[in-house]
Amino acid sequence: MTKKQRAAAAVQILKERYPDALCSLTYEKPYELMIAVRLSAQCTDARVNIVTKTLFEQYPTLRSFAEADLPALEEAVRPCGFYRTKAKSIRDAAKRLLEVYGGVIPDTMEELLTLPGIGRKTANLLLGDVYGKPAVVADTHFIRITGRLGLTAHKEPEKVEADLRKLLPPEESSDFCHRVVLFGRDVCRARSPKCSECPLRELCPGKQ
Repeated sequence: MTKKQRAAAAVQILKERYPDALCSLTYEKPYELMIAVRLSAQCTDARVNIVTKTLFEQYPTLRSFAEADLPALEEAVRPCGFYRTKAKSIRDAAKRLLEVYGGVIPDTMEELLTLPGIGRKTANLLLGDVYGKPAVVADTHFIRITGRLGLTAHKEPEKVEADLRKLLPPEESSDFCHRVVLFGRDVCRARSPKCSECPLRELCPGKQ
């Protein structure tokens, strides 16, 4: 079985297991997703959702983030860790969105990467979830699991993204990334993976 065939089989199996490929972060507006993803760095999605429930009430518009008092914003996002860096990048990104893009999340990788605090992982998530474009979100779950499946030998997110773009059907790539996250939490854990219960067991070169 080639890598491309293995990837296609994994896409189909995980689609059947997790038919609802939804982002685990809670948001209503595209810029809220941008903020939630920024807060999720080194923080669980569950904690981010708790914080943003109050945060998005406290700052109900993009402009309110752009004009936020920085110490107050830092305090609001403190539970997510690295709160000073995250608060500043959130406020600066909100300002740039308003000043350069009319308050609209850009729809290209190049433009998204000009926003403070936005790297390729966040940009891919926004392109996939907001605009439905092909996207490969190479987070820790994705890197670990695609490596275990023998689909990439790399650990660097950008290289993993490049490898998987060659293997995944473009129209399936974004949803597949969400399903891999669910699969990583449910079955293919970093520690003590449930190999005996794994639906991808027959595809895994390291199966036990």
